[in-house]
Amino acid sequence: MLSLRAPPRTFSPPPWRRLGRHGGFAAPRCASAAAPAATLETAASPPASVSFPILVNGCTGKMGVSVAEAATSRGLHLVPVSFSSRENLGKTVQIGDTEIEIYGPSSREDVLSSVIDEFPDVVVVDYTAPDSVNSNAELYCELGVPFVMGTTGGDQQLLYKSVQDSKNYALISPQMGKQVVAFLAAMETIAVQYPGAFSGYRLEVLESHQAGKLDTSGTAKAVIACFEKLGVSWDMDRIVKVRDPEQQLYMVGVPEEHIEGHAFHLYHLTSPDDSVSFEFQHNVCGRSIYAEGSVDAAVFLHKKVQSGDPKRIYNMIDVLQEGAMR
Repeated sequence: MLSLRAPPRTFSPPPWRRLGRHGGFAAPRCASAAAPAATLETAASPPASVSFPILVNGCTGKMGVSVAEAATSRGLHLVPVSFSSRENLGKTVQIGDTEIEIYGPSSREDVLSSVIDEFPDVVVVDYTAPDSVNSNAELYCELGVPFVMGTTGGDQQLLYKSVQDSKNYALISPQMGKQVVAFLAAMETIAVQYPGAFSGYRLEVLESHQAGKLDTSGTAKAVIACFEKLGVSWDMDRIVKVRDPEQQLYMVGVPEEHIEGHAFHLYHLTSPDDSVSFEFQHNVCGRSIYAEGSVDAAVFLHKKVQSGDPKRIYNMIDVLQEGAMR
């Protein structure tokens, strides 16, 4: 049974056990279809301060479509092509007034070369599939196209090496959500300043995402890495990864309307003698937080390319530190 160990009896049950349906997470107050325009899911973004061509790869998936829609609403020029990790020849996707033609892996190089000829200052945002991360990145580097890698998975060491060897511009991050990035930055600061502070503590981690997310949460891995620096011993195989909709609905407490698009994380720490416990939780419903962050990343990277910045590889913390988050 997928569950986390109950906290010591000396403590009140944590909120995710008290309030979630059937003992699941405390579900956040997520936007619904009837929510007003000011909610997270439908909030209008201010126009981008710059305009440039953006090519969103992965528009056959919901995340790619969300990024393309966010880019259009920012006033960026959406290039009318996209790559898929599968051969979807002849398929098109409508994003606003732009009809996106989908190309399979065999057409990537020819299509991208043509795009560069027509749009020499294009920036690519990649939301394809984990098994396409490295081959896509190698192509971007070979052709000198700056890219934002939003797809998680693949060989990360090889990904960074491809960018370093080519001296291409890239922004690589396992997490594109703006507020979650700030949380990760805070966790990293704590880990660096107070190493070993949680030595001996037991860690339990549960992460829940839509069934279509094949890999383990990159955000969970990043937070766990911080806890390891704080002295916690951990094996990544121990992450409780929930992808079953029924378990998400009744055990985790994900609102039904967001079963197909959410990111719930829980990290529970317990002292060796069970007398102290800490809990960290961040729940996201929908995809707008990631889509807006991805566009922030593309705008940031475009400016770095145009200024000829000597640094070539960035992450979302760089965007955050520069105050470039909307």
